[in-house]
Amino acid sequence: MAKVLLVDDEVTMVQLVADSLRSWGHEVHPYSNGPAALEALEEIQPEVIITDLYLDKTRAFGLDLLKHTKKVLPSAVVIVVTGFGSIETAVEAMKHGSFDYLEKPFKLDELKLSLDRALSYNEAVSENAYLRKQLKRKYQFNQITGSSAKMQEVFKMIERVADTDSTVLILGQSGTGKELVAKALHFNSKRKTNPFIPINCSALPENLLESELFGHRKGAFTGAFSDKKGLFEEADGGTIFLDEIGTMPPTLQSRLLRVLQEKEVRRVGDNTPVQVNVRVLSATNEKLEDRIKQGEFREDLYYRLNVIPIHLPPLKERRDDIPLLVAHFLKDKIHSRTGKSFQVSKVCMEAMSLHSWPGNVRELQNVVERACALSESHVIRRQDMPAMIADLVNQDDEGIETGFIEKAAEKEVEEKLFQLEQAPDVGIHASSPDQVTSANAGSLKPLKHFLREQEVAYINRVMTHYGGDKEEAATLLEVSLATLYRKLSEEES
Repeated sequence: MAKVLLVDDEVTMVQLVADSLRSWGHEVHPYSNGPAALEALEEIQPEVIITDLYLDKTRAFGLDLLKHTKKVLPSAVVIVVTGFGSIETAVEAMKHGSFDYLEKPFKLDELKLSLDRALSYNEAVSENAYLRKQLKRKYQFNQITGSSAKMQEVFKMIERVADTDSTVLILGQSGTGKELVAKALHFNSKRKTNPFIPINCSALPENLLESELFGHRKGAFTGAFSDKKGLFEEADGGTIFLDEIGTMPPTLQSRLLRVLQEKEVRRVGDNTPVQVNVRVLSATNEKLEDRIKQGEFREDLYYRLNVIPIHLPPLKERRDDIPLLVAHFLKDKIHSRTGKSFQVSKVCMEAMSLHSWPGNVRELQNVVERACALSESHVIRRQDMPAMIADLVNQDDEGIETGFIEKAAEKEVEEKLFQLEQAPDVGIHASSPDQVTSANAGSLKPLKHFLREQEVAYINRVMTHYGGDKEEAATLLEVSLATLYRKLSEEES
């Protein structure tokens, strides 16, 4: 069912079409007066507008309604109908954003078909906008889990360079999240609506990697039965992510250098270059300087790729993030997929904090998923861990760290709130006991009142940061939209 605004100066026509629309299950707001319909537009908020073009036979008021709708309600689709049809009026209506154009007299079946197509289009546009918003939110740099000092440096670097076209070299051991950083760079840049194409340079032999990256012409080699675009052409306007760049064969390194220098690619078997506009991100888990010394990696290419380096620390160097990461996996991976909720015993968490994690975050995620599968209750204990981790602690596994996920989430939210730019000072300052004099002691208040004031201050900071977007604010605060509305109403009362 859709909300439809119907506008036509012929009362009989309005009644006939309105009855048909209702019989098709739609909510109809009929008007035979153009200015009245225009005035009610923003209050009704229709999904579809069906309007006559010439309401008074002389002036194309429907065109005015169409133009105004696209300004104040761009999501609405407009179907224009008229008894004074011409190619010129149709072109004019379509030029200003009309979805369809019907000439009177029309059959009700024609109107229904046009309306169904309009609703399908509107649904596709809405879904696309929602998916883009979710995609952006998923790869916001402040959604990468971590509150340690080293990860804060990573966040700051991503924020500074995301919306540039500079090449970035992401350095870190396997399992530290290099591709996640690459996605954060892309989806927070002006290229975010264009392709993000990752490729692992170590996953393909040289001849196939060359064809994948640069494409080929039909007949260029055995099996080349048709022309093929390379990934650089496919990523035009967007970003290409070259993982494990240190494994790229020397012959392809020279071709990559030309792409970076000349902004053009040449397909295998072709003599004509193709211009491309692509941002290149790359990653490696080894020291490229050593490969340069061994003659296995071009030094000039290294300097082209390493314009801005981002170093991802191994997990053993940011052990403070382990509780947050475990909470993230339990909530966003396990619970969202299975519906099961888990807590972690204190002894188990201590054992995980002592492990060296050679496989980094990827290893931690695998261990958490394994423990959830093996656990006989909703509590992950030491015996659910692999032996190499469980044996790091030699004590009874009895104490349960209740509310573990909630505590970890609160800690992360507090860290994020602390980073919000242009946040007003909430006026909290430490004071020694002897500073609390009789003059200012009168301003002291019950703890619940103080905590409520701080909650209000935090909510205001978040709302200011997101420009009043309640959905974005609720997401960062990790509360439901209904809860946020309730808290805001309490603040106003």
